[in-house]
Amino acid sequence: MKHGALRKITVEVPEDVLERARAEGEGTTEVVRRSLELRANQRAWRRLERWTGKVKWSTSLVELRTD
Repeated sequence: MKHGALRKITVEVPEDVLERARAEGEGTTEVVRRSLELRANQRAWRRLERWTGKVKWSTSLVELRTD
């Protein structure tokens, strides 16, 4: 995962939510970073979904798979 400049933030979250998110033994920083990355990706996928059925591909799925 490539990152640019880092920004320090203070976040208040419910303790039970944080503990459930850290269930795999990750630290708080990693959980927050991963959560923010997932959120950013979610927004990108929503924007892409708006294109469903609106884009015409010049190659077929079979051609793409043989590449």
